[in-house]
Amino acid sequence: MERLTQRSRDVVNKKMTFMERIYLPAILKGLFITFSHFFRKKASLNYPEVKKPFAPVYRGQHVLKRDESGAERCTACGLCAVSCPAEAITMVAAERKNGEESLYREEKYAAVYEINMLRCIFCGLCEEACPKEAIFLTDRIVDAEFTRNDFVYGKDKLVEPVDARIDVSKRQVWSYQSNSTN
Repeated sequence: MERLTQRSRDVVNKKMTFMERIYLPAILKGLFITFSHFFRKKASLNYPEVKKPFAPVYRGQHVLKRDESGAERCTACGLCAVSCPAEAITMVAAERKNGEESLYREEKYAAVYEINMLRCIFCGLCEEACPKEAIFLTDRIVDAEFTRNDFVYGKDKLVEPVDARIDVSKRQVWSYQSNSTN
């Protein structure tokens, strides 16, 4: 009877030669491969000193932007929280009181704005949904933490400082171009 396929083969119980029995050629071959790796270019980088360049469309840590006068742009409309597929954004809206006109642009503002970075998938839908251009994903890496509670970023970590603005002009140009092509 003839086989239809060549998948199964007969096992041959071939005798090993003297060199195969002492394993010396196999050991020398392994040592040669090991030593050849010493003279290759390293694939890893020394991270704190040398940083790998990111693409302009890289999505990193979130930032809540301020306007030119230093007031928070977020009006607590909730569109970013609704558009988030991971449900990582939570916010509590509050009314602006007298004397807080320089802090907030509109009558309504986000008293509590939190992003759970462990749930966030960095999709960028929150920045696309924001009508006030208040939230952006920057090119910064999210810091490593030791406890889960430290990954819930509040306004203290998200709102940009008044004196040190964060440049998101590359992200604004990219999100505008991607929206105009649709």
